[in-house]
Amino acid sequence: MPGESDTIELSDDELRDIAGYAAECARRVLPVFERSLRNLPADPRPRDAIDAAYAFAGGERRTGALRQTAWAAYRAAQEAAVPAAADAARAASHAAAAAYLHPKASAHQVKHILGAAAHAARAEELASGDRPRVTTETLEWARPHAPTAVTAVLRRLPAAPPGGGRVGELLRDLDASLRA
Repeated sequence: MPGESDTIELSDDELRDIAGYAAECARRVLPVFERSLRNLPADPRPRDAIDAAYAFAGGERRTGALRQTAWAAYRAAQEAAVPAAADAARAASHAAAAAYLHPKASAHQVKHILGAAAHAARAEELASGDRPRVTTETLEWARPHAPTAVTAVLRRLPAAPPGGGRVGELLRDLDASLRA
């Protein structure tokens, strides 16, 4: 296992596959965010971030605009009045940010790979009233949908870091199961 100061190989194709996976995870919970806006003007920031992640995954260049959509979705999460909606927006933010995974052997990079999936699982959990079965189903969906690039890059990194509350737990569970 590489040390925290080591670099890892990371191809453009792997970055695109990781971003596409993150976008797919975030897309599953976008309705959680959008339903929270009833009677309010639509907030396109999470949807824009997911669309930008898909565009990068499909071959578009990694640009400052992509990074800006990630930050905009993050701000939408901070402004969300409903906790489930906030996690759904964070999933979208992580989807766009996945394109900026660094070739550094740092446990923090695991969050760039699996952050969208972990926040999506938490959004679904909260939206269900904290029913554990929903969380299990979400993670069961996320495992087989992870492309080979996700597991290959995870295996080049240290395990997910401690902390992060419930989302951190979900991140570590998914990380461990994908490495197995």
